[in-house]
Amino acid sequence: MQEVQPVGVEQCNCFAVRKAARQISRLYDAFLEPSGLRITQFLILATLDEQQSASINALAERLDIERTAMGKMIGFLERDGFVTMRPAPTDGRVRIVELTAEGRALFERATPLWLEAQHQFSVMNGAKKVAGLRRSLAGMKVDGGPSSSLEELS
Repeated sequence: MQEVQPVGVEQCNCFAVRKAARQISRLYDAFLEPSGLRITQFLILATLDEQQSASINALAERLDIERTAMGKMIGFLERDGFVTMRPAPTDGRVRIVELTAEGRALFERATPLWLEAQHQFSVMNGAKKVAGLRRSLAGMKVDGGPSSSLEELS
């Protein structure tokens, strides 16, 4: 039988990860502020720079953002002239997103700011620790579902 942990915020794995994620996001947002981008927007532009174009669903999946939230973010980027959307040639219901020349220029201006955020985060936490953190997070298993963990407790 598994030992029961005390219930509390500080013992919650999800809280610890979310708190760290919010703090790290604020760090990156602060570095990116001169570009006018937040880290989520920068990552959308970076993904489009890597892939040239992607559907909203593919972007949402790649960045692990809910599809509706991704659609709203893309809408703002489109409104500001940084991306364009067009129907997919094989299915007109699917929207393909691409960087505009202005979006690519913004990404190029923001990249040194992002690199500085990366550097400062590594300086604050140690390069080995940061690399280990990325490896550990990539290896986390969370798809067991609630029924399997409840069975372990009985």
